[in-house]
Amino acid sequence: MNAAVQKALATGAERHVVIRPTKGLFDLEMGNVWRYRELLHTLMMRDIQVLYKQAALGAAWAIIQPVFAVVVFTVVFGNFAKMPSDGIPYPIFAFAAVLPWTYFAEATRRASTGLVDDADLVRKVYFPRLIIPLAKVSAPLLDFAIAFCVLLIMMAFYGIMPSVKLLAIIPLIMVAGTLALAIGLWLGPINVRFRDVKHTVPFMLQIGMYASPIVYPLSQVPAEWKALYSLNPMVGVIEGFRWAVFERGSPDFVALGIGLLVVLALLLGGLVWFKNQERSFADVI
Repeated sequence: MNAAVQKALATGAERHVVIRPTKGLFDLEMGNVWRYRELLHTLMMRDIQVLYKQAALGAAWAIIQPVFAVVVFTVVFGNFAKMPSDGIPYPIFAFAAVLPWTYFAEATRRASTGLVDDADLVRKVYFPRLIIPLAKVSAPLLDFAIAFCVLLIMMAFYGIMPSVKLLAIIPLIMVAGTLALAIGLWLGPINVRFRDVKHTVPFMLQIGMYASPIVYPLSQVPAEWKALYSLNPMVGVIEGFRWAVFERGSPDFVALGIGLLVVLALLLGGLVWFKNQERSFADVI
C-alpha cells in the first residue's frame, strides 16, 4: 500500500465510522462512497501513474492503440471489404466509434478485475469496496481525453467543423462509463471466487466490438432487428458519437432509450449484487 493510499485512508479514519449489517436488499449505503471520496481520487490517480510508470512511450499509448485499430479497420473493412460508411471518410468514421469503445473496453476490464488487483487493500482496511470499481472506471478517462484530441485533429484534416453538438459527447461517455461500472459490479465479485473472469472479459469484449456499429454503420442492420440490436447500449452511444461529430441526421433516440434502460437495470442489479457479496470479499480473495 503506497503512502498516498495510506494518507487517504487515514483521512477517512479520522471520522467516526459505524460498521453495521445492511437493512434490506436495497440498503446500499451510498453515502459512504461520498465520505471516502478522497480515497477514490487517490486510487484513481494511482492507477493513472502505475499505467504509465516505466513505459517508454508514456501517455502516447492512449493514442497508439485506437489509431492502430483504425488503420487496420480502414485497410481491411474500408478498402478490402468496401464496407459502407454513410458517405463519411472511413478513417474518421471508424475513429469516432473506436474512441468510445476503447474507453468502455478498458474501463470494463479494469472494473471487472479491480478487486483482485487490489487484494492487499481489501484484506487489510475497511472502506466501501464500491470505491475500487469506481476508480477503475474513472482512470481511463484520461486516455479518452488524450485520444479525443486526435479526433479533433482528424476533424480539421477532413474539413469537419466542430459545433455545439460535440458537447453531447460528455453525457454519452458517461453512459459508456456507467455501463462499464455496471458490468464490473456483476463480474468483480465473481472474479473474487472464480479467476476465469480475467480470461473471459477480453473474449466478451471482442465479441461485443463486432456486435456494435464500429466497422459498419447502423444503417446496415435490418430494420426488423434494430430493436433487439439496440439492447447493446454501446449501439446508441456510438451512433450518438457519430452524430455529434458529423452532424448528420439526428441521434437514434430509440437505440439510446433502449440502451439507457438496459444500463440502468444492469446498474441497479449490479449494486445490489455487489453489496450483497461485499461482506465476503476479504475472506475469499
